[in-house]
Amino acid sequence: MIDTLGVPRALSGAQGTVIHSAADTLAAAESGDLHALSMALLIGTAVLITAIAAVRLSTRSGLPSLLIYLGIGLALGNRGFGIDFSDEELTQVLGYAALVLILTEGGVTTKWESIKGSLAPAAALATVGVVVSIAVVAVAAHFVLDMSWNVALLIGAILASTDAAAVFAVLRRVPLPRRISGMLEAESGFNDAPVVILVTAFAAQTASSGGLSWWSIVGTVVVELVVGSAVGLAVGWLGGHLMARVAGGSSALFAIGVVTISVLAYAAADVVHASGFIACYLASLLLGNMGLPHRAAVLGFSTALGWLAQIGLFVLLGLLADPAGFPSQLLPALVLGLVLLLIARPLSVIVSCTPFGLSWRSQAFLSWAGLRGAVPVVLATVPMTLGTEGVQGIFNLVFVLVIIFTLVQAPTLPWVAHRLGLDTSHHSVDLTLEATAFDDIGAHLIEVSVGPTSRLSGVQVYELRLPSGVNVALIVRDGVSFVPKETTPLRRGDQLLVVTPAAVRSVVEKRLYAVSRGGRLAGWSPSGPPPTT
Repeated sequence: MIDTLGVPRALSGAQGTVIHSAADTLAAAESGDLHALSMALLIGTAVLITAIAAVRLSTRSGLPSLLIYLGIGLALGNRGFGIDFSDEELTQVLGYAALVLILTEGGVTTKWESIKGSLAPAAALATVGVVVSIAVVAVAAHFVLDMSWNVALLIGAILASTDAAAVFAVLRRVPLPRRISGMLEAESGFNDAPVVILVTAFAAQTASSGGLSWWSIVGTVVVELVVGSAVGLAVGWLGGHLMARVAGGSSALFAIGVVTISVLAYAAADVVHASGFIACYLASLLLGNMGLPHRAAVLGFSTALGWLAQIGLFVLLGLLADPAGFPSQLLPALVLGLVLLLIARPLSVIVSCTPFGLSWRSQAFLSWAGLRGAVPVVLATVPMTLGTEGVQGIFNLVFVLVIIFTLVQAPTLPWVAHRLGLDTSHHSVDLTLEATAFDDIGAHLIEVSVGPTSRLSGVQVYELRLPSGVNVALIVRDGVSFVPKETTPLRRGDQLLVVTPAAVRSVVEKRLYAVSRGGRLAGWSPSGPPPTT
């Protein structure tokens, strides 16, 4: 006979005893592993449910949810429920992985129209502004807190990056002019890359006896950013066209493929010693604006992964932190935080944005909205993993600074925008298009949402003058769906389902946008010639 582990019961003697003993040991080990898995799943799901529920509190209070997630991590740590976690290297690895997913979500969900007018000043903030911020914070750390120049520059670099997760979470709830919100989003996506390079270089310089030359550091930053940008754009473009051809009609597989391409861009750039973060963000930004099908599924999947990465990252950072070390770092955190908020950030904004003609109100808001979050805390683990001397309290310093100044800045952003006269509602779009591909029959289904400013209102279906073979199959108006006639007029707030052959989908989309902006006579307006029908 055979027992439950597949060991013959007829065996006797020493051999049988040894085999059964080994089987019992294996059974006990498996039972223990399963119990550990069950406990991990129990704790993990409880944390996730708590974190999801905390989003409601975050929305009402105006605080980024990252503070609540950090609090959960602290509560679970060795000063709370007793989970002992002190692996800085693992935290750094998992932190980088989470940042890749967060940048992917930020890039995919950012529309090119919202940032294209802000690209140049955002790039200046992410480069020139970073250098100015590092210099100002380093001077304060050296002369006020009596830190060595190497450590002061390292702390300045760690604190230089605004956080994509914090910016995306807070600013998208604040109605700002498109140029300002686009600039902040683009800056938070761009500045991770140069800051990560600089932190690594400064930490290595401090840890090594010989040090690195300034020209070597500057050259490394430039080369890694340029090569990383090229890799990201190439992988994004090639991957987007590949996914459009091979993913078929499965929206779920397509969404997985798009996120995979973004992660591939990071890995490919990092393998050739370029900036993986800039590659990931640019690839994601390109993929999100290529007009690929299944956009709704891609946005949903990438946003879900982004949320999961944020929750896991902030809870992990909370676990790593030791609250016993916070009191000793409170004064340095307040000093450097005030310098960063009141001097370094405003000066970096003035130097970077004045050449682009931004008003003083816009610059004032940009100065206040430089939110710090997970990125500085993750980067604070870099010198610890490299064995850099004189940085024992740097993690707690950065942790305390992020908590205090997020509490100060984030809830006040709507009030600051209102006081500066910048709280204009600009997010109403004239038209939103979402496409789903049915490659097996060579057709696409386009979902059209008519916005509050669209000039499609009053246009009859036949006046759209869509190409031959294209049909407006359904209109949903005030929750009621119906099949339109040729003479059915469209209304603001309508949702349309348009069925089109795959070959003319781009023509249909251009025509819908043209009529939405120019009205029924758009074909004869300066916006362009009438489409071929």
